[in-house]
Amino acid sequence: MSSSGSSVPGDGSGSGTITNPHEHHWFSEPTEKAPGKYVGWLIAAQLFFFIALLGPAIVGIGLKINDLVHRGSIPEDGAIAAAAVLGGVGAFFATVANVVFGKVSDRTTSKWGRRRIWIVLGTVIMTVAFVIMALAPNLATATVGWALAQLGANMTLAPFIATIADQVPKFQRGSITAALGIAQNVGILGGTYVAEWFQTNMLVMFVGPSLLAIVVMVIFAVILPDKVLPVKPPKMSFAETVQTFWVSPTKYPDYALAWWSRFLITFASFVFTTFRFFYIQIHLEVPETQVASVISTSVLIYTIALVATAWAAGKLSDKLGKRKIFVWTSTAAFAICTVALVHIGSVSQYYILEAVMGAAYGVYVGVDLALVVDVLPNPDDSGKDLGVFNIANAIPQTFAPMIAGILVYVGTYPNFGLPLYVAGAAALLGAAVIFPIKKVR
Repeated sequence: MSSSGSSVPGDGSGSGTITNPHEHHWFSEPTEKAPGKYVGWLIAAQLFFFIALLGPAIVGIGLKINDLVHRGSIPEDGAIAAAAVLGGVGAFFATVANVVFGKVSDRTTSKWGRRRIWIVLGTVIMTVAFVIMALAPNLATATVGWALAQLGANMTLAPFIATIADQVPKFQRGSITAALGIAQNVGILGGTYVAEWFQTNMLVMFVGPSLLAIVVMVIFAVILPDKVLPVKPPKMSFAETVQTFWVSPTKYPDYALAWWSRFLITFASFVFTTFRFFYIQIHLEVPETQVASVISTSVLIYTIALVATAWAAGKLSDKLGKRKIFVWTSTAAFAICTVALVHIGSVSQYYILEAVMGAAYGVYVGVDLALVVDVLPNPDDSGKDLGVFNIANAIPQTFAPMIAGILVYVGTYPNFGLPLYVAGAAALLGAAVIFPIKKVR
């Protein structure tokens, strides 16, 4: 595929400007198989980026908060609340950045393409932010670091994911999004091990993997057959700027239903993620020095189960031409497993449950992104529309920590049961809203 993408239809005016950007389609959906070099580096970039991002998110935040507790900067009984504040503020920045830079990349007219500059720049900003977070002497500074890290990460992720809509035809999306889901979760595994190995050296733990992510993202940007916008889009009105954060649910109901499904399962996942470190430490009675090791082992088990199901689900979904049954069944299974966390009391039971959850979530990540790309409203606005869709990832990450941080204090502290039941109910509803989608089978 050439760097300029699909042929560009003229508007007959010869003016070189867009008279109505909402009616003009500059790019059609790809119909040829995506280049192998692009696919290979897409998966590699996903892997190393998530090693850099998710190690700090899953283990690093808990370690940093415990470090601040030991310094006397945070009271011991305020650790979960601190994690909720830090996670919530960071997720707010992720929400805004994902939508804004998705739209900005759609409208970028650089000769280097629409996506490249933001993919690299965001990774650099994330790395600088991790330096701030690693060296932070108090919660306020750590929160600023995490907020900037989320801004940079989502500056990268919005255009990065949009390249799938740019480059990958519908018949190949299940396989490629399954591979991306596997890479992301293997990246999470790698990130947790890095965090465990370097938990006594915050700077290496936070910054080392991110430096490697910059290198890989630069290589990906170089080989990306990025599409060049042929003309400069007209200046956006205030109303159009506001609409950057909106896709009409009445005009595009399938997109809206997929949005709500992602919102609900992400909410369920991050309710537990908020206090997982402390759930293991308190509910499962694991010594603080061993918590990182338990998390690493559980993520390893989860990832092995996920890999075993994700690739098969993606390939089978492409072969059958069906998406919905894979998404709703896996989401329902995830809901059941979330509630089951309330009823276990040992590390071995936790490992077994993680295996089941990993298998269920593997089916989900193997197919869900393909379903989402299939229901996008407009190929010209794929970055913006995926950015709006990623609000369904980011808003729950803002509010789930806050809600979990409140519910865990209801009754006898720490009350892990109440937030987990709420999370399970949310995930089950997320499975139900898949049924009415009509555009995909």
